[in-house]
Amino acid sequence: MRADRVFAYGAAAGLLGDLLLGDPRRGHPVAAFGRAAGAVERVLWRDHRGWGALHTAVCVGGAVALGAVAEKVVRPSRTASVVLTGAATWAVVGGTSLVREARVIGRALEAGDVEAARARLPHLCGRDPQALDADGIARAVVESVAENTSDAVVGALVWGAVGGVPGLLGFRAVNTLDAMVGHRSPRYRRFGWASARLDDLAGWPGARLTAVLAAVAGDSPRGAVQAWREDARRHPSPNAGPVEASFAGALGVRLGGTLSYAGRVEHRPTLHQRGRAVAPYDIERAARLSRRVGLLALGAGVAARALVKGRTA
Repeated sequence: MRADRVFAYGAAAGLLGDLLLGDPRRGHPVAAFGRAAGAVERVLWRDHRGWGALHTAVCVGGAVALGAVAEKVVRPSRTASVVLTGAATWAVVGGTSLVREARVIGRALEAGDVEAARARLPHLCGRDPQALDADGIARAVVESVAENTSDAVVGALVWGAVGGVPGLLGFRAVNTLDAMVGHRSPRYRRFGWASARLDDLAGWPGARLTAVLAAVAGDSPRGAVQAWREDARRHPSPNAGPVEASFAGALGVRLGGTLSYAGRVEHRPTLHQRGRAVAPYDIERAARLSRRVGLLALGAGVAARALVKGRTA
């Protein structure tokens, strides 16, 4: 079976598995990678960029090598190749868990239970929930759904289309390391620099594809493109900016503004200033848009891989 068909069948099966099963409560492969990366960190940690780069190389290189070896072992069997691709896709995407957590918070807000929504918000993002009212929580959820649609779904499919199973595992390794050590705390300001920069590079194509697909699948394609063009560059993140701006325009809402992480206040620019304030019911709209974007990303990845294969055949 051609490699493009293996990816098409395997990735589709993996997304279906995520839709039906979501993430396992115990023994998640990404959690296992996180424990391994933590063990490597305990050995290599120094307050130095070079040691951080070594940590990144060991962890990401190990994930890519594991994927390459597994892919080579199963290559003689078409069925095993599809199963491996499906299992890898299911392991690295997180669309169902993302949408599920967003909807739990959305239902709490619509029922008027702000305290329940505050208690659940840390399951989805790192905002300080006590600093947010109902509309602030809704905005945080919509922003998190937008950004994680790129990180947890589209980016993985992009790298799966490019590199098969090694691409899938490598992207998730990069993204996980950034969450672990890529922030600007005193411990990781230098050690996590390489992980953060690599995550920016790896996330670049997925973020742009997410922004394009949000414009295609959203209620206002013109608003999405306009917000992306006018506001994305004002966001401090080179990848979250296009995604959040496009989602804001597609949904007709304003994102950005003041936010708080563990007591640290940030004042971010407004995305899509023409839009209205986010309301709790926009969480469901964002969740549905995320689902549509994920399905379109699968189609785009399959088509791109088939096109490349056809030109090289």
